[in-house]
Amino acid sequence: MKICVYCASSAKVDRMYFDATEKLALEFVKAKIDVIYGGGAIGLMGKLADTIIENGGKIKGIMPKFMNEVEWAHKKVVDFEFTDSMHERKAKFLEDIDGLVTLPGGSGTLEELLEAITLKRLGQFTKPIIILNTNGFYDPLRTMLEKCVSEQFMHEKHLEMWSFVDNPEEVIDSIINAPTWEQSAINFATNK
Repeated sequence: MKICVYCASSAKVDRMYFDATEKLALEFVKAKIDVIYGGGAIGLMGKLADTIIENGGKIKGIMPKFMNEVEWAHKKVVDFEFTDSMHERKAKFLEDIDGLVTLPGGSGTLEELLEAITLKRLGQFTKPIIILNTNGFYDPLRTMLEKCVSEQFMHEKHLEMWSFVDNPEEVIDSIINAPTWEQSAINFATNK
């Protein structure tokens, strides 16, 4: 199984987010899951990569060349792909994966997640999207997405596009048991 992980590059976040990232990384290694991520060496990205590497797992970084030029790339990640743009990077993240996991993060993480949700809504991406809601971090996003449905900006079926979980140990089961999503989902895009 190959899973893409979106997460923060900030090293200033609370320790609990690092602990949750480490637990998730160990779950991935134990399950022999290959991980794709943004390639960073610090913050939750660094913790994810360090834990996977230290425990014999597989991880691949994908990063735009301009980020590598300022030395943001993790030096111990041997499988790396450098892209020409952020747009290309996001497309590469979703190629040939079996699921997507989003950890807490800032504007970049949110932007990547919302693009994936949009692509899933249009049937262009059909894999599970799991949102690790450590310490209720994503509660406001859940409320906003539910409001989009209750106010009829999205169809009720769209609530099946993602799953929120509170603990890293729930992630793999949530990927395996996620509702099936088909390319025909585009038919729901206009709330028909």
